[in-house]
Amino acid sequence: MYKLAGLYLVTPDWDDTAQLLAVTEQALLGGAALVQYRHKFAGALLRLEQASALLQLCRRFDVPFIINDHVELCLALDADGVHVGGTDASVAEVRAQLGAGKIVGASCYGDLALAHAAQQAGASYVAFGGFYPSRVKKYPVTTPFSIVSDACAGIDLPNVVIGGMSAENCQPLVAAGAHMVAAISSVYLASDPQAAAREFATLLNRRNH
Repeated sequence: MYKLAGLYLVTPDWDDTAQLLAVTEQALLGGAALVQYRHKFAGALLRLEQASALLQLCRRFDVPFIINDHVELCLALDADGVHVGGTDASVAEVRAQLGAGKIVGASCYGDLALAHAAQQAGASYVAFGGFYPSRVKKYPVTTPFSIVSDACAGIDLPNVVIGGMSAENCQPLVAAGAHMVAAISSVYLASDPQAAAREFATLLNRRNH
């Protein structure tokens, strides 16, 4: 099984598959530890094309490839797992569909009770946030920093922090115990995506060793 720790790369809504692959490869060269394919506006054909290509890229780097929401696509490609919204029913359903060997991630926002429910339902990791305003996703920025240390004390799963993350502003969350930091814009929109990924990876490697 993969170790769930480090920079958790989440893809932007880019239709240009070549560009998406090129920047993702740079981030993997910089040390990204997981990749989640998330494209909220892609049609089924583009989703299949991009996910297939990203899966092959992740296999080259031996990092897990996770698909946002689309369980059937994960099963069709034999990807490594699925990330779902934080309702406990969907986690249980996805776990039942994917079986024991796959990764199931759960968004828990700022709600520790959702994280406990996700753990009970068979999640592999829990995600908290947003902590900071995001350039990509719109959500209330109300998650308390204390949820990370609370989760480390009470939940026996790795956790990931999301929402407007940069290598600078994630540091207090990593210090509080975050195992993974999810990033979209800080890497994909960076002038040097490999260097941006390496900055996150170096910080998280210190935390996780």
